[in-house]
Amino acid sequence: MNKKITLAVLSLAAFLMVSAGAFAQGSAARFVKNQLKTDSLFTHSVVGIKAVNEHGKVIAEWNSTMPLLTASTMKTLTTGMGLKYLGKDFRYETKVVYSGKVSDGVLYGDIIIVGGGDPTLGSKDTLATPIDKVFGEWAEGMKKAGINKITGNIVVDDSYFVREQMPDSWSWGDFGEDYGAAPSGLTFCENCQELEVIPGEKEGDPVQVNQVYPVVPGLKIVNKLTTGGEKDGNEAAYYVQDFARCASYEGQFGRARKVYHPLQSCRFPQLACGNEFAKFLLAKGFQFNGEIVDINEYAKKDYAKAAVEVAKTYSPELWRIVLVTNRISQNLFAETILKTIGKVLAGEGSYDAALDKMYELYKENGISTFGFRQADGSGLSRKDHVSPTFFCNYYNMMAKSDVFPEFFLSLPVPGHGGTLKSVLNDEPASLKERVHAKSGSLNGVRCYAGYVQAGKKNGLIRFAILTNHYCYPTSAVQPKIEGFLKALAQED
Repeated sequence: MNKKITLAVLSLAAFLMVSAGAFAQGSAARFVKNQLKTDSLFTHSVVGIKAVNEHGKVIAEWNSTMPLLTASTMKTLTTGMGLKYLGKDFRYETKVVYSGKVSDGVLYGDIIIVGGGDPTLGSKDTLATPIDKVFGEWAEGMKKAGINKITGNIVVDDSYFVREQMPDSWSWGDFGEDYGAAPSGLTFCENCQELEVIPGEKEGDPVQVNQVYPVVPGLKIVNKLTTGGEKDGNEAAYYVQDFARCASYEGQFGRARKVYHPLQSCRFPQLACGNEFAKFLLAKGFQFNGEIVDINEYAKKDYAKAAVEVAKTYSPELWRIVLVTNRISQNLFAETILKTIGKVLAGEGSYDAALDKMYELYKENGISTFGFRQADGSGLSRKDHVSPTFFCNYYNMMAKSDVFPEFFLSLPVPGHGGTLKSVLNDEPASLKERVHAKSGSLNGVRCYAGYVQAGKKNGLIRFAILTNHYCYPTSAVQPKIEGFLKALAQED
């Protein structure tokens, strides 16, 4: 009996040594074979992996040609192509013009805000120019044009992009959330709106809802909210669409807090922009008692030929927008970049034009799109399907492009903030800093894709690990995914 126990202990020790050795040696292929392919968490999921070294040699692979959901790793395709074909220094512009005539300080006509797709207009991100400074430049341009009083309206023109609800493959429940904000030709405050929600005194009471900032004139919020219990939180859903100025708020807010300030998607950012600019003008002494008019309701849609420009402001350079997009996984910025590719390269700021152009550009760069499907720019769509092989081929192309330094810089690094801040948390900084990658997650989806700096033998590795359809908490699969990243970083 003792002999059998001794043999069993020795066998177990040998097994543990092999497992530990696979990890310590940093062999990505061995890690996939011994750690992932033997783990029921992964064998009962759908997993695609590929890692290719700087010289084109495959160093790890599992279902590498299988198209899988990407989640936010899709942003690396959108942002890279944006840098490459729009140019790293591309800037969006917003113009303020007037129609009519100016006499003795009075504009007998309309002020028109002409959007150019700038996703940073009104954003609170440190990347953006503060909105008071932007509005100040617009107002100063009006003063220089001799305008102190407006007899007409403020017209908001968002026609730079085709006005679309959003990709039809997005979930209805995502539309009202801040991460579900859709791009606009005249984006404002990241197309989100802060609301004030005040629960009632007791459970079951009605809840008060107010617009805080920005305010959409004429917006009706159908309030179906009720007050929850003392221990209840926010269990509400905000539903929006752009067919009418209407939203629906359903569910409950608990009495644990007296006031909530949720940030929800705004489907009328152009009207919000015009309204907030009007309030700014009044505060600065301008006279205006007109209305905020949507370009689709404006009788003089062909105003452009006779319009007089009074101000023009610009976004930060595209490389800086991409930096934020990938670091914090900003959906709206990614969707805007995609539609800009359609506008600039195909002449139409629509999803159809943009996606058709993207496919064309992939093929021009020798990247096969067989089995590939892109439905949006951010990865929120569940119709996005990309194989690890496609990712590796794409990253190889980007590594050879003249905008690679900006693209590489935009990818998060573990421990350096952004979406990879807590990844490889217990590893030394020297290992973490080898990983430059984008993460992506949806319900049942966890992905990483990008680059890992290995030793001299393998150089800069291109990789993707896409895990789909797992029925476990993400916390259960995350350690082994990070183990794979660690193994890549330990390659020679």
